[in-house]
Amino acid sequence: MSNEPTAKPESANANLAVRIATAAVGAPAILLILYRAPHWGGFLLIFIATLIGAWELFGMTHQEDPPSRMIGVGLTAAVSCVFYWCSGQPKHYIAMMIVVPLLGPLVTLLRLGDMKTAALRACAMSMGPMFVGLPLTLLAVMNRDIGLQTGVASDGPGFVILSIMLAWFGDTGGYFAGRFLGKHKLYPAVSPKKTVEGSIGGLAGSALGAVMAHFWYLPSLPLATGIGLALVAGALGQLGDLGESLLKRSTGVKDSGAIVPGHGGILDRVDALIMTGTVVYLYTLFRT
Repeated sequence: MSNEPTAKPESANANLAVRIATAAVGAPAILLILYRAPHWGGFLLIFIATLIGAWELFGMTHQEDPPSRMIGVGLTAAVSCVFYWCSGQPKHYIAMMIVVPLLGPLVTLLRLGDMKTAALRACAMSMGPMFVGLPLTLLAVMNRDIGLQTGVASDGPGFVILSIMLAWFGDTGGYFAGRFLGKHKLYPAVSPKKTVEGSIGGLAGSALGAVMAHFWYLPSLPLATGIGLALVAGALGQLGDLGESLLKRSTGVKDSGAIVPGHGGILDRVDALIMTGTVVYLYTLFRT
C-alpha cells in the first residue's frame, strides 16, 4: 500500500496510470477464471502466483544462495498442493505442519553460508513456505468449496473476489487518502511514506468493498457483518503490508520483484491479500 504524504505529481500520476492499466487487464482475466473456468483453473492461477511469491520471498532472505531459494520454492509448492488436493484428510495437514518447519534448520545446515544470517535463513525456510503457500491457497479452496457448502455456486468465487476487494480497495483508499490528506506518519521506522490518514482511508476503502459485495455479487453476506469483516481484514491487511515492508527494509530490497507493472513484485501485491483472504476464509469456516 502506498500512503504517500508527498510525491512528485508527474511520477505519482504516471505510477497511477500504470496501476490502472494493469488492473484493467488483470481484473477481467481473474473474473473469467473464477467464474467460468474449472476449479482447478483457479488453483492453477493461484499456484503460479504462489510460486512467484515464494521465489521473491526467498530471493530476499537467500540472496546469495540460489539452490536454497529453489528448495524454498519447492517446499512452498508442496504446501500449496497438499492443502488443496488433500482436502478432508487432516493427517496430511498435520504431517505438513510438522515436517516443513523442521526442514528449515536442516536445509540451513546443508547450505550454511554466512553464519551471521543463518538464523534468518533457517527461520525463513521453516515458515516461508507456510506464510506464502497456505494463505494464497485458501483462495482456491474457497473458490472450490464454499458454493458446494451454501448451495449457491457463485458464493465460492464471490468470497474470493471479496478477499481481493478488501485488499485492493484498501490499497486504493490508502493511496488517495495518503496522497491528498496524509500528514501524520504511521510507522516511519518501517515504512516512511505511510500515514495515519492513509490508513484510515484504507479502512474506508475496504468497507466500501464489503458494501459493494453485499449489494452486487454476494447477497449472502449480511451488510453489517461484511463491514465488520472489512474493518478487521482491512486492518490486518495493512499490518501484512507493513510486515512485508519490514522484511524488505531489513534485507535491503526496495521491491520484492518487478513482474507486475506499476506494482513491483507479486508479494508487493498480495501482502495485504494474504491477511484479508485468511480472515475471509476463517469467517466462512466458522459462520453459522
